[in-house]
Amino acid sequence: MKVIESKISEVKIIEPKIFNDERGYFYESFNQNTFNELIKKDVSFVQDNQSFSKYAVLRGLHYQEKPFAQGKLVRVVAGKIFDVAVDVRPDSPTYGKWVGEILSGDNLKQLWIPEGFAHGFLTLSEYACVLYKTTNFYSKKHEVNVRYDFFDIIWPKLDREFTLSSKDS
Repeated sequence: MKVIESKISEVKIIEPKIFNDERGYFYESFNQNTFNELIKKDVSFVQDNQSFSKYAVLRGLHYQEKPFAQGKLVRVVAGKIFDVAVDVRPDSPTYGKWVGEILSGDNLKQLWIPEGFAHGFLTLSEYACVLYKTTNFYSKKHEVNVRYDFFDIIWPKLDREFTLSSKDS
């Protein structure tokens, strides 16, 4: 695995080493020791989540407040998304800045989103199956939803309106 630095130093793009042959491919999607070395921080994950979304579905922006703030390691097993992390730490020099990355079942990249960042994604393919690990448990009481167009995120243009849940609207 290797780390690709993003325009916000705490957010990391992780590119796996993929072993291809005539049968298909193999790669190690997660190794705790390697991950901690790559991001130069001790991180422990406590929960895995999976979502399935259809084309043009936009999920987010979501984050959790302390003491249930979550770091997330996001990957796509099938399909393609535009994944976004927004710095929502009020005292941060990058407050309100965002990083966007295409994650797909083809490129197998992962996005590390540390605590203090809102997360959202837009499905670019017919469907997408997204998996993500979290560093803290979900707490409805501590969940914050920010409308996707509150920050100046440049979302990919699609041939239809985005589909949003009522809480994301």
